[in-house]
Amino acid sequence: MWRRFTSTIADLQQQPIIFPESISPYKATISKLAFRRKELEIFNWFFSVTPCYPVQASKITIINGPKEFYDTLTKKCQSATNRIVLASLYLGTGSLEKKLVSAIKHNTHFSQGKLKLNVLLDFQRGSRGVINSKTMLASLLENSNDLCRISLYHTPHLRGLYKQWIPQRWNELIELQHMKVYLADNTVIISGANLSNDYFTNRQDRYVMIEDKRLADFYANLVSVVQSLSFQLQKDGSVMMEQGSCNPCLDDVKLFIDNASRKIQQYFDNAVFNQQNEGQEYIDSTDTWVMPLIQAGGLGIRIDSEVTRYLLASAPPLSNIKIATGYFNLTNEYTEAIIKECQGDCSLLMAHPNANGFKGAKGPAGGVPDAYSLLAQKFYNNVESFGQQDRITLHEYEKPGWTFHGKGLWYYLPGESLPSLTFIGSPNFGERSVNRDLETQVAIITADEDLKKRLHEENVMLYENGRESIQELFGRKIPNWVKLTVGVFRNFF
Repeated sequence: MWRRFTSTIADLQQQPIIFPESISPYKATISKLAFRRKELEIFNWFFSVTPCYPVQASKITIINGPKEFYDTLTKKCQSATNRIVLASLYLGTGSLEKKLVSAIKHNTHFSQGKLKLNVLLDFQRGSRGVINSKTMLASLLENSNDLCRISLYHTPHLRGLYKQWIPQRWNELIELQHMKVYLADNTVIISGANLSNDYFTNRQDRYVMIEDKRLADFYANLVSVVQSLSFQLQKDGSVMMEQGSCNPCLDDVKLFIDNASRKIQQYFDNAVFNQQNEGQEYIDSTDTWVMPLIQAGGLGIRIDSEVTRYLLASAPPLSNIKIATGYFNLTNEYTEAIIKECQGDCSLLMAHPNANGFKGAKGPAGGVPDAYSLLAQKFYNNVESFGQQDRITLHEYEKPGWTFHGKGLWYYLPGESLPSLTFIGSPNFGERSVNRDLETQVAIITADEDLKKRLHEENVMLYENGRESIQELFGRKIPNWVKLTVGVFRNFF
C-alpha cells in the first residue's frame, strides 16, 4: 500500500512524493529539517526518509584508485585504537589480503585486548574453496578475548536439497551479503570494492572516506544487527548461530525473514526518528549531509531502490545525472524512471566487455560480458523507441589491463557544472541489487564548492576512460545460449 506526503517545496514539480510504506513510518509529514540554501531545497524530502548526518566537507576524502584504497585501509587498521568494522562480500587469499589481516593482528590495541573487531562477510562467498575467507581470518580469533566477532550472513533462500545440489560459486547467485563498509574508530570508508587483490590493484571502483562519529556509529550498529542474524566463526574453523538466534538454514523461512526484516527495518527507522528530533540547529552549522540508504530485497526492505527511483524520476529539465555501474542490468522501474519520467540529461557508464571481471572466465561465466552487452542493447532500444537518444547516452569504460566495478551517481542541478549530490556504495542499480542482495550506499548532498569540485573531478576521471559507441555495442554478436540465459535468469544478474 502506498502512502503519500505532500512537499511544500515548489521545485518538486508541485506533485506529491510517493513512497511505499516500507521506507519509514515517519515520512507521513515533511520533516522539520530543511536546507537553508535555496538551491538544495529540491532534496528536502531526504530528511523524511533516511537519517541525515551533518558533516563538514573537509572531513570527506575522495579516494581515486585501488592502491590508494588499499594503503588507506591498511593504515587505518594499523592505527585504530577502539574499533574496526569490516563488512564485505568476501576477503581474498593473496599476499595483500594477508598483509591486511596482519595489520589488524599486530595492531597493539587489538593484541592487548583493547580494540573490538567485527567482520561481516557472505557465507557462500566466504566459504568458497579450501583456502577461503574463513581460513584467512581464523588466526584473529586465537587470542581475541571475545573482542573479535567474525560473522557470515547466510541467505534463508538457500537450504535443504537446494543447498546440497547447487555447487559452489553457483550457489552465490541466490542472494548475498553485498555491503562494503570499512570502519576504523570514527572513520568510515564506503565503497563498492571487495577485500581482494584485484580491488587493491587494477579493478577501478569508487571509495569515499568520511570522518564522523555518528555515521560510524550508525554503520557499526547496522553491521552488528546483521551479524546477529549470521553464523559466527569459531576458533576451530566451524560456524554456529548464537544461542537463541533464528537459523536461516533450519528454522522456518518466513520466521527468519520476518525476524531479520523487523530487526533491520526497526534499527533504520529508529535512526531516522532520532535524527529528526535533533533539530534545525544542525542545518546552520554544516555545508554537507551524509545520508545512509539500505536495501535487502530478499527480506522485503527496499529503502534504497525507492529513494533512487524517485530521485531519477523527479529530475527537472536542465539537470544532469551521471550513473556508473559495473554490471549493467537496470530494473524495469529504473529504466522507466530514466526514459519516461526523468526530464534531465542522463549518461550511463558501464564496463566494456574487456573491462568486465568475467572476461575470459571458463564455462558459462565466460558469457557474462555478452549478457551485459545484450541488456545494454535492450535498454538502448527502449531509449530509441521513446525518442530519448538526445537526452540519454551510454558509455563503456575500457582501460588496458583494468576491469571496472565502479557504481553510483552524480547529480548536477539545473544549470550547474558541478554536482551537488552523489550516491556511493555497493548497489549496481540492477536486478540483484534491488531484489536479492543486502546493500548499502550513502547519499552525499553538499553546498561546499571544493567538495563539489572534487566529486566532479572523480566523475571526469572515470568517464575519461569511457567512450560512447552505440555502433560497436550493436555490432557485437550475442550467442543464442546467452540470449536464452538472460531471458530466463535476468533477475540473477
